[in-house]
Amino acid sequence: MNNLIKDIDIISAEEAQACDYKTTVDEVTGKTKKLYIESYGCAMNFSDSEIVASIMKENGFDTTSDFEQADVIFLNTCSIREKAEQTVRKRLTVFNKAKKKKPEMTIGVLGCMAERLKEKLLEEEKVVDIVVGPDAYRDLPNLINIAEDGQKAVNTFLSREETYADIAPVRLNSNGVSAFISIMRGCDNMCSFCVVPFTRGRERSRDPHSIVAEAQDLFDKGYKEVTLLGQNVDSYKWSAEENNKARLNKKEEEISEVVTFAHLLEMVAKVNPMLRVRFSTSHPKDITDDVLYTIKAYDNICNYIHLPVQSGNSRILEMMNRTYDREWYLERVAKIREILGEECGISSDMITGFCSETEEEHQDTLSLMDLVKYDFSYMFYYSERPGTLAAKKFEDDIPLEIKKRRLAEVITKQSELSHKRNKLDIGKEQVILLEGTSKKSQDELKGRNSANKVVIVPNGDYQKGDYLKVRITDCTTATLFGEVLEINPASL
Repeated sequence: MNNLIKDIDIISAEEAQACDYKTTVDEVTGKTKKLYIESYGCAMNFSDSEIVASIMKENGFDTTSDFEQADVIFLNTCSIREKAEQTVRKRLTVFNKAKKKKPEMTIGVLGCMAERLKEKLLEEEKVVDIVVGPDAYRDLPNLINIAEDGQKAVNTFLSREETYADIAPVRLNSNGVSAFISIMRGCDNMCSFCVVPFTRGRERSRDPHSIVAEAQDLFDKGYKEVTLLGQNVDSYKWSAEENNKARLNKKEEEISEVVTFAHLLEMVAKVNPMLRVRFSTSHPKDITDDVLYTIKAYDNICNYIHLPVQSGNSRILEMMNRTYDREWYLERVAKIREILGEECGISSDMITGFCSETEEEHQDTLSLMDLVKYDFSYMFYYSERPGTLAAKKFEDDIPLEIKKRRLAEVITKQSELSHKRNKLDIGKEQVILLEGTSKKSQDELKGRNSANKVVIVPNGDYQKGDYLKVRITDCTTATLFGEVLEINPASL
């Protein structure tokens, strides 16, 4: 157990997600300036960096993978945990050394951390020239001009309308197979532990025509899978009457009714039956039977739902302001199993050691895991974030060693469940989308099945982006192994 807890200090799932980062790649199109972006945190941040790269490209920037060669460096940041913010501060120290060698370099902090700390970053981090929140990326060229004139520039205005719907993202670090499509921004759920409503603002949905057009463009360019992104995709809601009133066009006028997430899923699925559709994240209080029946109706909508529970105890869920209880959550899971079958992949987020959590309430989380039988989960111990409702209302009174011990028990439980779920796939035929070479061996290729599980197959005469029908032959806790039966089957 002690070794496991030691590992958690380094690689707990939340920290891995919050401190994971991607950088720009080299793009040489003859533009005069170079942009370098490091993106931290969730898929929404990576998607936002693609929007930023597009805006900068239109204003004379190519991208570079070498920050020392950059004219502008951006850190697109995450505030989910203190460790993520510490990582960003360490990177700023590195960039400060580069700026001393190249004083004309402009350095900016973007995203959630920028929104939360605002001017404090400019005061404390002398290396920071620009601070920009998630809704102000269109202002970046102007802010860069201000910074180049020797002034500090900040724009952290949170918009009630901005969706960047008209901006075609530059696909950074793309594998050419899968891409993100942001369908909405912000969040109206006030979960007491979460900073997102304060850093990303109120919820607003992007018009469906721009989403479908982006999916069609991606498919035309050879992409085989899109993931529809939102803090809570199930609350997606758009109508020509209520949204974008000043920008109605003929296509928008054709849709007079409200477009729900179930409608949007269907619209994207109809782009092409060979384009896989995923989505993240669902909220247990909002996911509807209509969404489940839409998934069932279209083979190219993946049979997988990320349904964060956070805790298996109703009292803790109420303190978290999740607006559902244990019974509601289990009813939603039962409905998923009823409509989509036992093979539907379900994953979750779980927090251990939330304020005042008792040992019995922790056991409720473990027992709920046994009932749901998650395929995998993102598991983390509670980390108080300044400015959240929990920080204002509750005492963070669970000792760190207890948080870590409970987290270790949740991780152990999930490992057991993941292995059991994976064993059920052995002998079954599944279609995977090939993503490339396995990290462990050039003799193996990796792809994902509909339930979002990694499947390893022997290397052969296949191309990245091929659909492969495989038979699952073996598994580990985290991975399936298969043999190839057919290349690019007629249906998914």
